[in-house]
Amino acid sequence: MANEAKPLVVALEEHYYDPELADTFDGSEGRAGEIRRRLNDLGELRLAEMDTAGIDVQVLSHAAPSAQRLDPDTAVRLARAANDRLAQAVAAHPDRFAAFAALPTPDPEAAAAELDRAVTQLGFKGAMVHGLTNGIFFDDKRFWPICERAQALDVPIYLHPAAPHRAVVETYYQDYVQDFPSILSAGWGFTVETATQGIRMVLSGVFDAYPNLKIVLGHMGEGLPFLLWRINHALSRPGNRPISFREQFSQHVYITTSGNFSTPALICSMLELGVDRILFSVDYPFVPNEPGTRWLDQLQISVDDKEKIAGGNARRLLKL
Repeated sequence: MANEAKPLVVALEEHYYDPELADTFDGSEGRAGEIRRRLNDLGELRLAEMDTAGIDVQVLSHAAPSAQRLDPDTAVRLARAANDRLAQAVAAHPDRFAAFAALPTPDPEAAAAELDRAVTQLGFKGAMVHGLTNGIFFDDKRFWPICERAQALDVPIYLHPAAPHRAVVETYYQDYVQDFPSILSAGWGFTVETATQGIRMVLSGVFDAYPNLKIVLGHMGEGLPFLLWRINHALSRPGNRPISFREQFSQHVYITTSGNFSTPALICSMLELGVDRILFSVDYPFVPNEPGTRWLDQLQISVDDKEKIAGGNARRLLKL
């Protein structure tokens, strides 16, 4: 029997730094030497590591916190310039790169306009928003014009973690931050913050207002596929406003494997959401490429399901 052809591998949550936008960051995330070197590279080093790991396409997105913590005027100016420079990098390697736009969410109307420009003029495949916008969750109605535009353009919005709100850090994590600083990020804080955002999106009614809106959550859905039954059951009890939480989440949310190469978590997600809503991602350069593609290659799932996760679902969702 002839060997099965290798499926197209698309990595959906792969980060970089725009120099002008990154200069506004006041945190330490991503500034370690080797990670920072990779964040700054959109050429030889990145492509070589993609080739070594067997990744055909990266969908590039700015790393957190992007423009979410800036004042409105600065956010608009820097996000637009960053997207223009990212478009140039994609144009230099159009068969290897695609892009999600950085959005100036401190000015929601301008962010909707920038999403439109990025998709219709620059060829971007959607947008990524990092955490809270100056303390405000993305489900707030002031951001709904962005969701309306995403639906009209038929592109997804990727809701990505950023550092937890300072009040949350002080209340939940401060006792352990010195010994375990990663508890604020991928160790737990990112998950809690972004899973909360995922839940709020359903409760807000934004999916009723925009029934074709598509949202992406990374890191195997921030744990929500494991909890969907319980959340849905609790919200179905008397005293809650009627809502089909599990149904709405499953109809509007896609998840990726970024930084979570767990086979039990994948199988749970496949059973809960269906394989068509799961997309491969690495979370480069915060996570190396090779463990991700090695795990993908070794998965004991059907050839068809592996092809969908590796790149088929991404090609359909992003119209690659």
